[in-house]
Amino acid sequence: MPGGDEIPLQKLEIKVKEPTLVYPASPTKKHVYFLTNLDQNIAVSMRTVYFFNAQEDKKHDDPVSVIREALSKLLVHFYPMAGRLGVSEDFKLQVECQEQGAVFVEAVAENCIAELGELSSPAPFMRQLVFDFPDAKNILEVPPLIVQVTTFKCGGFVVGVHNNHCMMDGLSANQFLLAWGELARGVDITNLPHIDRSVLRSRDPPRIEFPHHEFDEIPDLSPEGSLLMNDNLVYDNFTLNSHEVETLKRKILEDDAITRVSTFEALTALTWRARTQALDMPPEQKTRLLFAIDGRSKFNPPLPKYFFGNGIVLTCAITTAGELTQQPLSFAVKLVQDAIALITDDYMRSTLDFFEVTRARPALVATLLITTWLKLPFHTVDFGWGQPICTSPACLPDREVVLFTSCGKDRRSVNILLGMPSVASMVKVSENLHG
Repeated sequence: MPGGDEIPLQKLEIKVKEPTLVYPASPTKKHVYFLTNLDQNIAVSMRTVYFFNAQEDKKHDDPVSVIREALSKLLVHFYPMAGRLGVSEDFKLQVECQEQGAVFVEAVAENCIAELGELSSPAPFMRQLVFDFPDAKNILEVPPLIVQVTTFKCGGFVVGVHNNHCMMDGLSANQFLLAWGELARGVDITNLPHIDRSVLRSRDPPRIEFPHHEFDEIPDLSPEGSLLMNDNLVYDNFTLNSHEVETLKRKILEDDAITRVSTFEALTALTWRARTQALDMPPEQKTRLLFAIDGRSKFNPPLPKYFFGNGIVLTCAITTAGELTQQPLSFAVKLVQDAIALITDDYMRSTLDFFEVTRARPALVATLLITTWLKLPFHTVDFGWGQPICTSPACLPDREVVLFTSCGKDRRSVNILLGMPSVASMVKVSENLHG
């Protein structure tokens, strides 16, 4: 069902103090830190927020000081996050590690967290909870890690994290946050990171052994290039509870075209088809689905335990809008499953080498990119005030992106957040998701 209720608060009354720098608590290695070809392709800003309620037994503790001190200790182990992005002689991103420090900002809100309304998906005010550098001309002028801690009148607080995706994927970000929480609670880090990324260097000479259709340009066959859509999107949030998800999975298996289906596969296929139908693509229009697979265990040998960086690889499925919308949903699920099966050690090594040779970026015309938080336990982060009452991206997804997040007390319900070019097309999405 649609999220429906409009978020009542659009803007916070907030005072942001001058940014400071937090340095590693003890000396760290000074060198140029290697970023892999998997890192190069996702050098975009990620902004996330973590909401915490006040705790009676912590009323004399200052979360700002606790979190800042813990961050200083954390940067000893995750020292590249205290560096600065640079460009190598072969025009690749790298990290210049000279203990430059992470940016830390304290802010004070004249509101209570209870006034913020529904927090299950991004809202306009959330951008105020993550510090930014609006005058930066490019990503090299933005430090890899920026932290803002905003305290509220009620004693609650929000940790806003702004980092570059080239530094870490979702699993590594969760590892970073859990370790940060442990240090804030006064305990040792349970899982120390494996910082060295050299295991993911491209081969010499490179060997491109597979087609990589995630980088193909797809012609837009729609009238006047309407698939490009405009930037004035209508956003909505749809929730499927655990019963609805299980019913969907059973329905997909009814035609015996496939014998198994995961929650991710079912939701991805459903969303891809529903969005394609709502966009009224011509039947002959090619449509592409992009999503990331965690490759850590699929490399041979597997990546080192607690590998810190980007261990995700993009995979894709392509069909025509006519086939996708006219075939049973099991057809779309099979395409998703085949895309997942592509991800082997050989394929991922070929991906690394493909970028080495072409420097290509994924094309997004006629493409849907699924981003999922379903298996990312950001809700377990604990700085000493208990687990967050909510975690969320601070920004709405781009026009080609759909975001899956877990919700509900048992975290088995799923929110599907997306943008569409009009209210009418969003109504169609709703009908198609629940048809």
